[in-house]
Amino acid sequence: MVLTRFDVVTLFPEMVTAAASYGVTGRAIERNIVSLSVWNPRDYTHDRHRTVDDRPYGGGPGMVMKYQPLHDAVIDAKQAHSGASKVVCLSPQGKPLTQALLKEACQLSQLVLVAGRYEGMDERFVDLDCDEEWSLGDYVISGGELAALIVIDAITRLLPGVLGDAESAQQDSYMAGLLDCPHYTRPEQINDRAVPDVLMGGNHADITRWRMKQALGRTWQRRPDLLKNKNLDADQEKLLKEFIVELN
Repeated sequence: MVLTRFDVVTLFPEMVTAAASYGVTGRAIERNIVSLSVWNPRDYTHDRHRTVDDRPYGGGPGMVMKYQPLHDAVIDAKQAHSGASKVVCLSPQGKPLTQALLKEACQLSQLVLVAGRYEGMDERFVDLDCDEEWSLGDYVISGGELAALIVIDAITRLLPGVLGDAESAQQDSYMAGLLDCPHYTRPEQINDRAVPDVLMGGNHADITRWRMKQALGRTWQRRPDLLKNKNLDADQEKLLKEFIVELN
């Protein structure tokens, strides 16, 4: 089973649907590989002002999104699909978004993403209605819509039949726990920088080895924390040592 349906709970549905209509996600929707539905909590309010937020208990700045409109929107989103689903609250307090987390989400058939606004959501909604909280990183943005779009794009490109070349997603950064290797295209020479000879030679084994060496070396230089969590085999250890020697 692979994920086929995204549902986004958002106060700005047009923002999500418009952005998702472009690029990889847009093509996947057009080809019916995935579907996207949006649910506006304002449609689940019961007052003439369509109020979705209120002042926080205990005082303080800003407003807090109310439980009931969010809850009812999520219930309708889940009832629109009968398969395995997960409700994710997009929040700075969530677990960091990783490629491994996205690959795991591909095994669901529905992912409900809740995009918060204001100072946040009533904690009882997060506790009672959400399965997990995900965070883009250690920073704050104005709302969860951009985060939801990032999640949708990142998962969609992993699904079978979405990318023109099935190997493209497998060679992305983080798929093997490493950063991606450098890439080059025409022309062969730009100022004093030439395409590495190995990429011009046509020996696929040498090219594969070079790309792995560069991926290991780039990760060692830029994200050494990733290497701490990865068990390198003997060949990878050798390639990384070669990279470090050649660098010096």
